[in-house]
Amino acid sequence: MRCLLVTGGAGFIGSCLVRHLVQNRLARVVTLDKLTYAGHRSSLRAVLDDPLHEFVQGDIGDAPLVASLLAAHRPQAILHLAAESHVDRSILAPAAFIDTNVTGTFRLLQAALDYWRSLDAEAQQRFRFLQISTDEVFGSCDEPGRFAEDAHYRPTSPYSASKAAGDHLADAFTRTYGLPTIRTYCSNNYGPYQFPEKLIPLMTVRAVRRQPLPVYGDGQQVRDWLHVEDHCRALLAVLARGTVGEAYNIAGKCERTNLSVVQRICEIIDELRPETGQPARASLISLVEDRPGHDRRYALDVRKIERALGWRPTVDFDRGLRETVAWYLEHSEWVAEVMVDVQPGESVAP
Repeated sequence: MRCLLVTGGAGFIGSCLVRHLVQNRLARVVTLDKLTYAGHRSSLRAVLDDPLHEFVQGDIGDAPLVASLLAAHRPQAILHLAAESHVDRSILAPAAFIDTNVTGTFRLLQAALDYWRSLDAEAQQRFRFLQISTDEVFGSCDEPGRFAEDAHYRPTSPYSASKAAGDHLADAFTRTYGLPTIRTYCSNNYGPYQFPEKLIPLMTVRAVRRQPLPVYGDGQQVRDWLHVEDHCRALLAVLARGTVGEAYNIAGKCERTNLSVVQRICEIIDELRPETGQPARASLISLVEDRPGHDRRYALDVRKIERALGWRPTVDFDRGLRETVAWYLEHSEWVAEVMVDVQPGESVAP
């Protein structure tokens, strides 16, 4: 059975991918995660003791550790999901984003290159390094267009700039050294096990507690929403059939304004947790001063991955949002567990 190394595998997207791979017996998985505030073993509880899974707490920038893992497990691919990913935090404290998303990615690529060079010709042909990135590297997209994979990079936050740097490094390692990398760009993910600082889980947790629901600016910023399970299916399609040196957009083809998403979350919670005599939770919403450099719209053209790899999103947003909100209501113990040592910031937009 093939072995895969997943970095950031205790985070939101990474844990979904690891659970999918292991529970469906698709691969032997080594998870490498630093367990920062957004990464939690509890997100992997279902597979922590599975014989097909090994969890290692560590930093992608720890070259000796990464080299030892590659030598011991001989993975056929590295799926690089480890990242600092929250825009608001990157504005307040950008250094961690440079350390992980730029320097950490470079060190991981260097370790991957050394490992790849040690393989025989056939194993080199099979090996893949997936650099999982974000639509935010392209900046704001004007209506009615959508960014293709070859769009110019125009990052506007320290987070998106740091991810752009990692993407360029991955591409350079292919062009210069021949390391077989593939890049993917995804739109806003949602689903279970997302740390409650991003829009959907944050607003769900706050609305349940009847806390204020601040929304940046006029709330008309547009995001495309992609269910995390659809994203993981796309990553596996890219891993199996993607072309080395190419890039693939992954999006849900579901654009919504931030304000409309928050309003719908309130409606769902009012239905699932009615409180007699209390005003509708939408009354908790307020528009607040916009954050610096806030992109107006993100939109990706996904025709390439649809035509070349046969992937399409399958989770309807309205159904997926309702199921996601319900999951957080039903898993208050998980929310409490991950928020023990760090409270989510006053983040109000993805």
